[in-house]
Amino acid sequence: MSDGASDKTSLTFSSKVRLPKLSVDQFVQGVLENNRTILAQAITLVESNSPVHMDMAQEVIKKLLAHTGNSIRIGITGVPGAGKSTFIEEFGTMLCEKGHRVAVLAVDPSSTVTRGSILGDKTRMELLSRNPHAFIRPSATGGTLGGVNRKTRETMLICEAAGYDVILIETVGVGQSETTVRSMVDFFLLLMLTGAGDELQGIKKGVIEIADALLINKADGENRTRALIAKGEYNRALHYLQPATVGWETKAYMCSALTGEGIEDIWHVVTDFRDKTTQTGGFAARRKAQSLDWMHSMTQEYLRSMFFNHPQIAHLLPQMEGAVTSGQLSPTSAVQQLIAVFENAISKKE
Repeated sequence: MSDGASDKTSLTFSSKVRLPKLSVDQFVQGVLENNRTILAQAITLVESNSPVHMDMAQEVIKKLLAHTGNSIRIGITGVPGAGKSTFIEEFGTMLCEKGHRVAVLAVDPSSTVTRGSILGDKTRMELLSRNPHAFIRPSATGGTLGGVNRKTRETMLICEAAGYDVILIETVGVGQSETTVRSMVDFFLLLMLTGAGDELQGIKKGVIEIADALLINKADGENRTRALIAKGEYNRALHYLQPATVGWETKAYMCSALTGEGIEDIWHVVTDFRDKTTQTGGFAARRKAQSLDWMHSMTQEYLRSMFFNHPQIAHLLPQMEGAVTSGQLSPTSAVQQLIAVFENAISKKE
């Protein structure tokens, strides 16, 4: 995928991130030139929780914004065993052969140790990781969905500025991160298996409701007949659900990541989606709404952190919790007292 320097940077997620002494303009120029080493370092800059690095990262992103937004952003999730990595490798390789440049971002908010799945993805996507037109990167979330929201979004912008026109955001497992990824992509793809009745029990209805397409993978050999039956069952079920995107009908499709059959077809579905929603204005409207949601969620995250990390709140909170659990104080009264202390502390600073 990249040279040794890039790989080492990709695996650097400690709180004390060591970065080269590059200026903001050097980071910007390196990203625009798709210097893969500087691209990886710019992403590490974005992932750092150091206040100095965060301020510098925002300066870099500000200068790159004019070069972003020119990709199709695709979220990919699936039931366990659906073959996401195999599909992404086949799908990404096909897109690279068509002249596209593909960035794969893996999101795993459940992992506070590995901070993503870069090692697993590099192993499973060996062919794609070696493709000069592809870039694979985990999202260093630090175990929080707030981390997914900020760091993955900003990593996506950096990849777009570097010229990647297809961004694939893979969720690791099925869980709460699906809603977060949905909030940052244009098209959301849900990978399924054959035997629709059994698999529906293993995935929340809510995940199906936010998908723009269901794709039944492993539709080959003896599974092909079962996949056809599953496709029909899913399409009947989808008929009764509200589409995830206004003006678009969510349908079930089939593919085999093993043989490659149906892989190109799903790309046609994605491009058809982009064309139709662009004509209706829905594509641009979703992007604008996502930017506003991002701003609001970042504000809420900052205020929450500011509140709970305030020294007086941190000192008083255990007492309030004890009073609430013992029945001496109602939750509402506890909240009112905490807020009063916080507001008083803030007003004194002013």
